[in-house]
Amino acid sequence: MLVTLVGDERLDYLLAEDLRIIQSPSVFAFSLDAVLLARFAYLPIQKGNIVDLCSGNGVIPLLLSNQTKGKITGVEIQSRLYDMAVRSIDYNGLADRLKMIHGDIKEMPEVLGHGKYDVVTCNPPYFLSPSEDVINENEHLAIARHEILCTLEDVVRVSSQLLCQGGKAAFVHRPDRLMDILTLMRQYRLEPKRLRFVYPKMGKEANTILVEGTKNGRAGLKSLPPLFVYNADNEYTSEVREILYGNEN
Repeated sequence: MLVTLVGDERLDYLLAEDLRIIQSPSVFAFSLDAVLLARFAYLPIQKGNIVDLCSGNGVIPLLLSNQTKGKITGVEIQSRLYDMAVRSIDYNGLADRLKMIHGDIKEMPEVLGHGKYDVVTCNPPYFLSPSEDVINENEHLAIARHEILCTLEDVVRVSSQLLCQGGKAAFVHRPDRLMDILTLMRQYRLEPKRLRFVYPKMGKEANTILVEGTKNGRAGLKSLPPLFVYNADNEYTSEVREILYGNEN
């Protein structure tokens, strides 16, 4: 199947899923964080309604499509990234189960409906609003990385509004925002249930957290075993290799 690429776009592999995705080094390319979130999130296998907020080029909806037969909706505010995601979904023949919405996540409870979704995922902007110089240098990357168009509170609030009773929200973020995210989750009735710290390698400080909460769930947070990205030889650990490349045996 042919695909139209714009500017410096390229067609990359999602190896473990046997899918392809359109990326652009100057506009957006997904990170390991998105892949880890997609694998971490609880998903109903046979059916269910799933929303991915701040979808970028659609990487998380594409990754999730291999783990569930449910319907997946991605939401992205930047028109260029939205267009990349739509073309990737079409190229992979997944338009019957995956769709993208070009819009602001803050409007999604009214657009999609309150309490109608089983799972919400989000890889949100990690950093507070940058200086004008950073925004002007590359607006696409600044919006993806900084809380310019949505805040962490927006993400948690909207996730809670979209979820049905007992639905699950999964987020990836930075350890220095852990208390912020846990506090906001409880404020918006997303009881934290699972937490995992991700470390670059043994002996280093964690640089990523994965956290999942249940809408109106009972208290009881499990801290999962740590995930190490690289081993002593600076190669991917076996767990990360399996996540990225699938079972190589």
